[in-house]
Amino acid sequence: GVEEGGGVRRRVPPIELKLVPLEEGSEVTLNSDVMILQRQMDRRKAVVYLTLSGLLIFTTAFLLGYVAFRGMCRLCGNDGELIPLSDAAGAQHAPEGGVMYMAELREMLKKYLTEERIESTLSRASHPPGSSEGNAVAREILQNLQNLRMDHTWTDSHYATLQFPSRTQPNTLWLVNSEGEELEEIPLDSEGYCAYSATGTATGGVVYVNYGRREDFEQLRALGIALNGSIAVARVGGAVSFAEKVWHAQEAGHVGVLIYPDPADVPQDPRRLGLHSNAVISEHVHLGSGDPFTPGFPSFNHTQFPSTQSSGLPIIPAQPISANVASKLLSQLSGSSCPRGWQGRLPYVQCVLGPGFTGPGERRVKMAVYNTMKPVLLNNIFASIEGKIEPDHYIIIGAQRDSWGPGAVKSGVGTALLMELARTFSNMVENGKHMSLCSEESALLAFALILVHLSCLFVCRVKPLYLNSGAYSFTAFGGVPAMQLHFTEDARSYPFVNTQLDSVGRLQELLQGRLGSVGRAVAELVGLMVLKLSHDQILPLDVTCYSNTVQQLSSKLNQHTAQLQSRGLSPQWVFSARGDYSRAAKNLHEAIKNSDIQDERLARLYNTRIMRVEYYFLSQYVSVVETPFRHVFNGRGDHTLSALADHVSLLRSAPHLFNEARFRRQLALFTWTLQGAANALSGDVWNIDNPL
Repeated sequence: GVEEGGGVRRRVPPIELKLVPLEEGSEVTLNSDVMILQRQMDRRKAVVYLTLSGLLIFTTAFLLGYVAFRGMCRLCGNDGELIPLSDAAGAQHAPEGGVMYMAELREMLKKYLTEERIESTLSRASHPPGSSEGNAVAREILQNLQNLRMDHTWTDSHYATLQFPSRTQPNTLWLVNSEGEELEEIPLDSEGYCAYSATGTATGGVVYVNYGRREDFEQLRALGIALNGSIAVARVGGAVSFAEKVWHAQEAGHVGVLIYPDPADVPQDPRRLGLHSNAVISEHVHLGSGDPFTPGFPSFNHTQFPSTQSSGLPIIPAQPISANVASKLLSQLSGSSCPRGWQGRLPYVQCVLGPGFTGPGERRVKMAVYNTMKPVLLNNIFASIEGKIEPDHYIIIGAQRDSWGPGAVKSGVGTALLMELARTFSNMVENGKHMSLCSEESALLAFALILVHLSCLFVCRVKPLYLNSGAYSFTAFGGVPAMQLHFTEDARSYPFVNTQLDSVGRLQELLQGRLGSVGRAVAELVGLMVLKLSHDQILPLDVTCYSNTVQQLSSKLNQHTAQLQSRGLSPQWVFSARGDYSRAAKNLHEAIKNSDIQDERLARLYNTRIMRVEYYFLSQYVSVVETPFRHVFNGRGDHTLSALADHVSLLRSAPHLFNEARFRRQLALFTWTLQGAANALSGDVWNIDNPL
């Protein structure tokens, strides 16, 4: 029928009544038939009522969800319909207090980044630390950040002890006879020096040590080359810093180090964008980070602290030399031929190791370093955009500001990109009307002009942080996840970093005028990384990767099981700790996958555990003053995984050098640190499986 009030017409399904003939003698009466029919009617009515009730509940829930979602939908028009992403991303304003979607943030980032500002921001003059030029750059950056109306802008000033070439007594190099009389002075670049070198003179024969890596010195010992009392000549490169080269040479017994750029590693044809043969590359030789006279703590007023210095300061002098000077020295050496792969491309050099010289008489080399220490006022500049959910968590983007020489790649590009990102994020916040760049895990974007530089070119390659990286100390010293970006043009290298030739003009020449566009691409990559870290509910950091690293150690220990057991040593405890860490990492991953990550409290707990993983791997069993890089995977020292692996390898390569007491200590310190990390990552130490 048709319902009153204009209701819809509904057709009620008919109820079929079937007459069944009764068998003879049946006791069933008419009343029982009526009861059966009544039960069938009641059952069908219940089904109809349940169906109608279900439809009513579904419709009500759908309408409520629609109304709620319509207010949240950032990609919906006024009538609630979805609109194209490009139109949504182009909107100038976000709802008051709303959190923008990642797709919108990505489009805004691309919209506001510009090439022109990156090029115009590049400094084109030398601005070393503490100089008037450097202070002028600092004031300009501070003013620009203040004009951007960041949430907070401030400076931090302190004195640091830096080393510079002496203005009155230049560093020198001579050839001398057996009595020490100076036969010939070899001219040096007056501006080239190794900061934090030991000062004084050193005299000895010359030994060519290739790149000055640990394995290079081991090979020299195996060949029986006399190293004690000689001066090492090492070439730039080999994936080791100047500081590591000098440290290895010092450990081997050398009394001084000379470091040069070999044409095999550093292009040296000025007609094809290369160094000239008289150019030198300068780099510090402190096996550490920051002010070496305040190791392990900030460089505040020195008068308030007891006199101390970093254990990473060398005790032998070091000096950079040019390819021409290296050729003059190495072409006169006598002795054994170089191992395969050590031959560079110096002209007129037949690769021999030394330490003697050809020709009549006994000749040696004398070097003198007269660098001077000076306290310098440094100004770090900070600006921040405060987040919404967790204002006590930070993402730090940094760049080196000062430079030795013009520093286009060393500091200029990084600073220019940093300022462009600061301007871009500021515009995104302003035009998003209080939009939050952060979701659940990270709440503050701090633009800190610290010693992290971004080179300007591009390569798809991932490598561990190296000692001379500005980001290295964040992880190895502070236990903070960090990375540094380097960009390299395919098949072309930029040889001018850490030289007086690192200029904007040469950089533009290498890039064929594409500095602005390449810089913008780099800034966009960094910006997207920041947005990803700040927007996702759970930090996109993989805590399982260290399990694989420890597994490699386990495999190496297994290879030496027989030798270890013969000495009463067992790696069982490190295997147990590795298992605990692997389980803790896997369980955390599963817990996150099966949890409601929209729960702010829960997300914060997970993110705190993820962020602290690097901190868990800082060894608690070594002194921060004596061993500042305490990270057992990325640090430096006897407590590290690499040191443990190198030591156990001696069981086969040089059993007489294996030190059982030292190995026991190394194994114990590493195992305790790994177990502590497993306990902390687990979040529940009572459920960790430690079978006895």
